[in-house]
Amino acid sequence: MDDIYREQILEHARYPHNFGTLEQPTVSHEEYNPLCGDRVRIDLLIEDGVIADVRFSGKGCAISQASASMLTDEIKGMDVETAKAFSKDDLLTLIGIPLSKNPTRLKCALLSLKALKAGLYGVASVDVDDE
Repeated sequence: MDDIYREQILEHARYPHNFGTLEQPTVSHEEYNPLCGDRVRIDLLIEDGVIADVRFSGKGCAISQASASMLTDEIKGMDVETAKAFSKDDLLTLIGIPLSKNPTRLKCALLSLKALKAGLYGVASVDVDDE
């Protein structure tokens, strides 16, 4: 089963969905992981309390980029309050491989969620590791 998820991660890393930037995002936030150099920016277009469009950009390892691709697929069309409640466990379920024993990889996987939440809450940063 893990092989299927690993292949899905590689596919999203090679051919990311929603990659790019929005010309006039309602919300834009970038997070950086100084431990490995991964960088993810999330742009959101919010209309009537719903994420009408989303893009991500950045560079990093396969897990950070695949995670951002999967997250943007999941939140497109979602209302903002539901997106704010999207948890670490929700994202790890999407990714599908156990990362809890590897804290470095876990930080890579959660970088896009951190950017999303900080952007939605309008704060400099959030800690999604403890969710």
